[in-house]
Amino acid sequence: MSVIRIMGRWMLAVGAASTIAGCAIKGPPAAADIQRDALAGMTIPRDWKAAVGPAQPVADQWLVSFNDPVLSALVDEAVAHNADLRIAAARVEQAAAYVKVAGASLYPAVGVLAHGGGKSGGDGGLQGIFLNASLELDVWGRLRYGQAAAQAQFASADADYAYARQSIAAGVAKSYFLAVEASLQRAIALDVLRASDELLRLVGERLRIGVGDEQAVAEARANLGGYRDTLRQIEFSRDQALRALELLVGRYPAAEVAVAQQLATMPAPVPVGLPSELLERRPDVIAAERRVAAAFNRVEEAKAAQLPRISLTAGGSNVSSELFVLKDHSNPVWSLGANLLAPLYQGGALRAQVEIRTAEQKQAVAEYARAAQRAFSDVESALSAEAALRDREAILAENITDNQRALDLAQVQYNVGKIDLRAIQQRQLALYGARTSRLQVQGERLAQRVNLHLALGGSFASADLAAVR
Repeated sequence: MSVIRIMGRWMLAVGAASTIAGCAIKGPPAAADIQRDALAGMTIPRDWKAAVGPAQPVADQWLVSFNDPVLSALVDEAVAHNADLRIAAARVEQAAAYVKVAGASLYPAVGVLAHGGGKSGGDGGLQGIFLNASLELDVWGRLRYGQAAAQAQFASADADYAYARQSIAAGVAKSYFLAVEASLQRAIALDVLRASDELLRLVGERLRIGVGDEQAVAEARANLGGYRDTLRQIEFSRDQALRALELLVGRYPAAEVAVAQQLATMPAPVPVGLPSELLERRPDVIAAERRVAAAFNRVEEAKAAQLPRISLTAGGSNVSSELFVLKDHSNPVWSLGANLLAPLYQGGALRAQVEIRTAEQKQAVAEYARAAQRAFSDVESALSAEAALRDREAILAENITDNQRALDLAQVQYNVGKIDLRAIQQRQLALYGARTSRLQVQGERLAQRVNLHLALGGSFASADLAAVR
């Protein structure tokens, strides 16, 4: 083992000195340069166009703002058991291993060969041990560029994992709110169904005492059947929402997960930061920027591969035999050397490899532009939706009050015979529609708030430490 260490240390010292004496590698473009290149046709505004929150730094731990322990527990469960998240974590582990592989090329490669033999009917054959070591001198930076590319790819995978965590948390929250909303929609449908059943009883009673007609009874019965069908659809939607939530948290989709009985109270407006800060905060954009850096290093690696490769070699052997008479009994035998491998002609393959890597870098820049544009769009859309939904909820609240008043008055008029059943049914349908729409808007407001947090790049919990920052 000491011999191997001596050989390795000697070659490593020589290799390090040669590498230092060689050319220094270039760093990838800075994030600001990538932004200018990728978003050359876009003017980023100073403030969000649809801003509804203060332009203060984006806050983390958005999950606690909904004040729902059941939701928080489900998000924790998803982080622990979601299959997509485990896949993303495995990709991070793979990228970390590739960094080790790329870094290993900068160190000497040492091998040993042992041999033993004998003759028939006895011993005394040839025995020996052979050590060899080699080290490529990274004069042109090919190996260092490869290592830098692997490190950038690891950083990209790590950022992708951070964004996957945030996306899973957001998906659980939105599915949770949808399931709660479906349960509340079912309660509204049951209320309407009971009201329709009471109306059918009333028109039947009027027919019995001779002040009603068969048409009114038929219309009331048809109306009741329609609400029964609506209730069944809502129950199916609720089961589907629960199953989707169970899949996200890693459970069997049995539609049995427990959710809250009421939607969470809408939190206060959140700080939205500045558009210029978004690209430095969102993990998916950071991942795209790191992929540009990896592609840059791959280009430089391919360029360096066109230059000669210089390697140091060292070897040692110790051979003995009782069967053969060896000429040289001096042991051990050492050898030192150097190799030069210069690519003279390979049919243009090396140049084509540079062209391929250059095209990949262009693709990475374009993908960064797409990620950045999507990030800006996500924030503006979420902000605009939040403002519109807030206004709609206020309008629908007034509409519910007006429709309830209209229904009460219509019922009085129907009881005294001034209007027919059709007017009652219309008022019921209008009130049901207003209540349903308001509940949908309330659920959508919560979902859009989650979308806003995800779009802004804020982490969902204190344990969600974003290493990309």
